Amino acid sequence: VVDPKLASYGVENPLYAIVQLAQTTMRSELGKITLDKTFEERDTLNEKIVVRIHSFSSFSFCSYKLRPHLIMAINDAAKNWGLKCLRYEIRDISPPRGVRAAMEMQAEAERKKRAQVLESEGDRQANINVADGKKSSVILASEAAKLDQINRAIGEAEAIVAKAQATAKGITMVSQALKEQGGIEAASYRVAEQYIRAFSEIAKKGTTVLLPTTVDNPAGMMAQALHVYKSLIGGNSGDVLKEISPFEITGNVKAGPPPHKTNESSTPAKTNDGEDQVFSFQSPEKEH
Repeated sequence: VVDPKLASYGVENPLYAIVQLAQTTMRSELGKITLDKTFEERDTLNEKIVVRIHSFSSFSFCSYKLRPHLIMAINDAAKNWGLKCLRYEIRDISPPRGVRAAMEMQAEAERKKRAQVLESEGDRQANINVADGKKSSVILASEAAKLDQINRAIGEAEAIVAKAQATAKGITMVSQALKEQGGIEAASYRVAEQYIRAFSEIAKKGTTVLLPTTVDNPAGMMAQALHVYKSLIGGNSGDVLKEISPFEITGNVKAGPPPHKTNESSTPAKTNDGEDQVFSFQSPEKEH
């Protein structure tokens, strides 16, 4: 109260008039918003009421400082009543019990809804992350397999090229060695040595022995052996090879008849004592 005279004679009950005006304005503003908003926007509601009635001070949301132009409006409205209102604020809102229960249920449902939404968003993001991880893993595995196949192919190609170059180099060296003096004799000796060694190793390591395809033709085998012998001695037995041909070598195996029976020279030769048959290097004509 700034002017007792006006407060006493300007209005019958100034405080009641101010309160009624404030309540009317407050009901008008509350009807424009929901009940939930009244708890959230109480400061805004106070500001609107003050602006509407021009009888109460207003303050900002953060600092609660009085606004000078609104103070001037309040003073203009209350000067005829000898009053000056410094502040207006809604301290509490007490809805009925039924409304309060409905609000609590609504708030609980809203919290559950937000929780479910957040949980579903989390599951969705987790599934997306897992799918992205699997996708990246498959892509990396396929790229690794691709690089592995490429590297293996390159390695095999390089190995083939290296072997071919080494083989060509070896053949070139052998060819050059054969052109030198004594090269052919050395090569013949080497081939015969490897031939004999191969058969000796086969006979030592197993019970199964692989024989040449001419096993049913002893004459061919003897001619081959004489050919190797000729290579070893450097061709000194040429006269002997000319006199004895493979068809003049007779003889059969003890276990059975000869594989081929073409003429009389291939018949079994028996002795007077009944001994086993043996190979003979003499021609049939000389025996008779």
